[in-house]
Amino acid sequence: MLKLGLTLLCVLVACGLTWSARTVDSHLGPKDLTRLQKVFVDGFGSSDLQSIFFSSLNIQLTDATQKEPLCKKIATLHAESKLNSFEKDYYYIGASKNLGCSTKLDEALLSKVYASLNSDLGSSQEIFYRVVTHKILGVAINEATQAKVVKRLQELLKKDDTLTGLGYAFNVATQLGSSASFIANRVEDAIVQADEVDGKLLQFEGGLSITSLIINGAFGVTKSFNKPSPVTAEQAVKFANYFLSRRSVQTAKGAHVLIEALKTISGAEKIAPVCIQLIGNGQLESQSPTLNVAVVDLLGKPLSPAPKSITAKVIRKDKSVLAEKVTVASKSSDKTTYVADLASLKPARGTYQAELSADGVYTQTLQFKVLGRVKVQSLELGIAESDASAATRKQTVNYPGKLKEVLSADSTQKLLLKAVLVEESTGKSLAVHQAFVRLHNKKTDKEIIFVAEQDSSKAYKFDMDVGNNGKNFNYQSGTYSIYLTVGDASLSNSFEWLVAEVQLKFNEDKEVKPKTTSGPLPEIVHQFRVPDKRPPRIVSDIFTGLCITPLVLLFVFWGKLGINVSNLTLAPSTLGFHAGFGGILVLFFVFWLQLDMFQTLRLLIPIAVFTFLAGNRLLRRLYAQRTSKGSSTS
Repeated sequence: MLKLGLTLLCVLVACGLTWSARTVDSHLGPKDLTRLQKVFVDGFGSSDLQSIFFSSLNIQLTDATQKEPLCKKIATLHAESKLNSFEKDYYYIGASKNLGCSTKLDEALLSKVYASLNSDLGSSQEIFYRVVTHKILGVAINEATQAKVVKRLQELLKKDDTLTGLGYAFNVATQLGSSASFIANRVEDAIVQADEVDGKLLQFEGGLSITSLIINGAFGVTKSFNKPSPVTAEQAVKFANYFLSRRSVQTAKGAHVLIEALKTISGAEKIAPVCIQLIGNGQLESQSPTLNVAVVDLLGKPLSPAPKSITAKVIRKDKSVLAEKVTVASKSSDKTTYVADLASLKPARGTYQAELSADGVYTQTLQFKVLGRVKVQSLELGIAESDASAATRKQTVNYPGKLKEVLSADSTQKLLLKAVLVEESTGKSLAVHQAFVRLHNKKTDKEIIFVAEQDSSKAYKFDMDVGNNGKNFNYQSGTYSIYLTVGDASLSNSFEWLVAEVQLKFNEDKEVKPKTTSGPLPEIVHQFRVPDKRPPRIVSDIFTGLCITPLVLLFVFWGKLGINVSNLTLAPSTLGFHAGFGGILVLFFVFWLQLDMFQTLRLLIPIAVFTFLAGNRLLRRLYAQRTSKGSSTS
């Protein structure tokens, strides 16, 4: 019994996942179809043979003045196209037939197409294009040729089982009869290679074209040979989500394959997902809370057959249930619209969830709001002394009227406002997201806004000390209009109310020039870090003298001891070594004056190499001289 219970639980969970997975959040709507239609129209004006073909598949031109230039254009594009011959032949012949061109197709081209199936076809893509070209021309393929093509296709799939190869094989198998039924066994091999994105989308590597090619072919070949559906209901939803995410395609081919793929999935019985979504912004008026829902297929068309019953479970934001089973009825004038009247439930202002179930097969959770209405129960406006030395003069204003008297307040007084907001249906105190008091000067067209805060009694209060707020008004005395602004996302009647006018007088009435935002900005001058302070000149001179001292001592000792230059010859190695060594010293001196390290290294490397080679030759010569003297002496 326990095993049976667990089994039933697993089945119910699996079914629940399937039900919830058989709905999507959007569909291809009228705006999408209009935009895709424009893509096809623009395709006729392009210089791409492929775009013209797919445009002619979806739009039928009736104007002869448009068709004839296009017929000449596609003939030129076919001759200049760099596509594979089988592909451009298909596009050219197909476009000619779709446009109804009066010019006959070239006999040489037709002969090549007719003979193509008897040649050694190189790929499943070539087989597909050649076979469907025969179909466009209305030429039947005999059984012997079909058998040969099927055999060749089988050989190619053994060598090339890529997604592209399988996709074209699926699509051509439906044209080759029962002998190609073996291809249906390869559908599962292709579907398992789909990539899942965020647990919501399924697609194949290669994007929209490859995904559409495989889905259209897989559904077609399984239907032709009475095989099970190539994907599960959950996979169908994820593939549908992917195609719907690509609705912004900009090419005629992309638009065509998108529509075809959505038609294919929508036409799959038992697994086809549907779209259940709110109509409008999901905000319902509290007086007439009517929930409008669209139930359509992926292309926005009514379901066939239509759902027999749709019910909704309404849940409050705190997860409590407002209604267990509300009937969602079809509108007689529109077979895609279903309506649930929630007036009998008297929903309060707030956020709700509706869990919809159509025929116990499709489920969807939608979120909506019931908007409330705010009412100003009372509003008091008055002027009080800042030091509370006198009683406050308060006056009551009824919404939406305006106080007839113009109030007056100077820098020793303050302006007071108190408003009590309640919900119209219940009379309970209401807290809103936005409650502002705006003071506007008509003469200067300047305004300042203050926040009205709710106190412990749930009333909104505004208290402005005129003297302390003079700076906010730029000390501009004058007549100001007092507005009360109330707004909330859950209210249907947010308002701005002109309550009264007040004459404000400030101590300092300064003329403040308005800040201008136009014109050039001040120049930004970059300043580098100030260099460190250098040592005194005498320190630099002493250091330089110490560096030169060894050289001076050298010349002094040479002068006293004498210089033995008897072994100095004018051989090239001698002159080269001393010139290179002197050059290095000169380079170091120049480096000290003006060069940087990289410039010095760039010059030092060739001089050092030359000096090294010359010095090596000089030492070898001196060693040879010493050796010859020693042997002559002995």
